[in-house]
Amino acid sequence: MPGPDDERWMASAVDLAWQCPPSQAAYSVGAVVVAADGTPLAGGYSRELDPHVHAEESALGKLPDGDPRLAGATIYSTLEPCSARKSRPRSCTQLIIASGIRRVVIAWREPSLFVADCQGCELLEQAGLEVAELPAFAERAKAPNRHLPLS
Repeated sequence: MPGPDDERWMASAVDLAWQCPPSQAAYSVGAVVVAADGTPLAGGYSRELDPHVHAEESALGKLPDGDPRLAGATIYSTLEPCSARKSRPRSCTQLIIASGIRRVVIAWREPSLFVADCQGCELLEQAGLEVAELPAFAERAKAPNRHLPLS
């Protein structure tokens, strides 16, 4: 269920997505991690650190392993977190679950352009995380991806 500050933080994630170097082989995605008290903890975007890094991975990588603030935190991602990776041993869904984050807010679900059937939201929910979608942000989140054939 969307919360009162979700639009503010998703707008920040969209701003980060615009910083992504465009790629013909990957989406431009932004992610923001926010503590339960509303303090922003980290942000990241696709290809920020290397050509294969995903936004959620980038943001989580800026925080220490086992950071106690993650237990009640929310991660805002402009796209559904990946459920499979070719370039890394763990998907963003697995990284989020392992981090201790309990809530994930997305703007749109991953279309089948690169992954036939992304299961990110389903896997997060199966692990007991709350997943909320902000469909009002879908077009804003898709905009940095206009270089891709989106349906």
